[in-house]
Amino acid sequence: MTTVNGDRYSAQAVEARYQNSFGRAAGYLPQDRDVVYAWLDELGRRVEEQKTTRALVRHDSVAALARLIDRDPVVRMYVTLMIEQAKEYRKDGVRDVPDLLDHLDVIVTWAPRYTDKVRFPMSTLFVDMMYTPAGEAVFRNRDLNRALLGILREWCAYLDSPASREVLTDEEWLSPAARSDLKLDDFEIDFAKPYGGLASFNAFFHREVRSGKRPVAGSGDPKVIVAPNDGRVVKIQRNVRRTDEFWVKGQRYSLHDMLDGSDLTDGFVGGDVYQSFLSGGDYHRWHTPVGGTVISARVVEGLTFTELESAGHDPDSGTQSQIYEASVNARALIFIKGSDPVGTVCVMPIGITEISSLTITVTPGQELDKGDELGYFSYGGSSMVLVFQPGAVAAFDVPDNTTGNMENGQWCAVNSKIAHTG
Repeated sequence: MTTVNGDRYSAQAVEARYQNSFGRAAGYLPQDRDVVYAWLDELGRRVEEQKTTRALVRHDSVAALARLIDRDPVVRMYVTLMIEQAKEYRKDGVRDVPDLLDHLDVIVTWAPRYTDKVRFPMSTLFVDMMYTPAGEAVFRNRDLNRALLGILREWCAYLDSPASREVLTDEEWLSPAARSDLKLDDFEIDFAKPYGGLASFNAFFHREVRSGKRPVAGSGDPKVIVAPNDGRVVKIQRNVRRTDEFWVKGQRYSLHDMLDGSDLTDGFVGGDVYQSFLSGGDYHRWHTPVGGTVISARVVEGLTFTELESAGHDPDSGTQSQIYEASVNARALIFIKGSDPVGTVCVMPIGITEISSLTITVTPGQELDKGDELGYFSYGGSSMVLVFQPGAVAAFDVPDNTTGNMENGQWCAVNSKIAHTG
């Protein structure tokens, strides 16, 4: 978009940012953006059909967004500009604010299909808007993010409902191809029952693993630290600072921001961070990396559809955005007091784009054995961070991802050994 704001918004730069985006890397968006645009065309046809037949329903969360845009002139200005600027990439996209709201109304009752090449509907709707100057500004607006979180929660409620099971068939998520691709035999699914015996699409997504399929490494050895999730290593960083410029290039973690100003922050200064990201086929429940007692557990409301804009179209922009999102995105903070020398560990699941539903299943004061479940993500991919106090980790037993490409990191199964104490 050179007519708007220079080379950072050129077609080449935007294509590079898309290829390095979380949704594309995690397998929820296709590599070919023409496929994205074809899906958007189909979505647009659904909108028009529902309007013609008077089947389009204004959902409560979308109505709340409409009221925000109407009453807040700054939000209205940026959303309007974002839509107009996105037309420089694709002229036949969303026409105006009312058309954007209609698209969101259709998405709220849409369940992803295995055979779809597009599985992140809102990321797809916003695919060009996010990469405009106005889009970069408005997606950091707290009020807009609260409204978008409301839409995501209403969509999540639909995916929690029996109506969403329509895609749990032997032609879609329970097909032979999906069964092989997603290793579904590792999970608690009864293929002999309708819908796999599951209550909803989300029940399929955060399906439980079968006993013995993710054994806990070093279950009797407190020196062994295990992975809290399935996922690929994004970054391992040692001697992390209390406060750093997480918004600039250089892959910097900022503990004060990551831990949301927690009173426990100072105890982690100079410690270590381990980050991984989950793709669509990964197991989406989180487990404790060490045994111990839950000190506190809460969800921090944060941003959703935002990336590190200063990363531009650098080859490592995806990794840089993951690190940036650790400081600003919706996330859970679960502090666990382990035995010495591991001390206190913070387990931090992070929601990215569609992923705003973080369900914690433990409570303060609860005693945990290593490998016990802590919670789960609802539909989508996501990221996970572990924060260790200084001196807790003698060495990591998985390699750091130094390639700058989050897709190249080593894949680790939940409960596998990733580090050890002295």
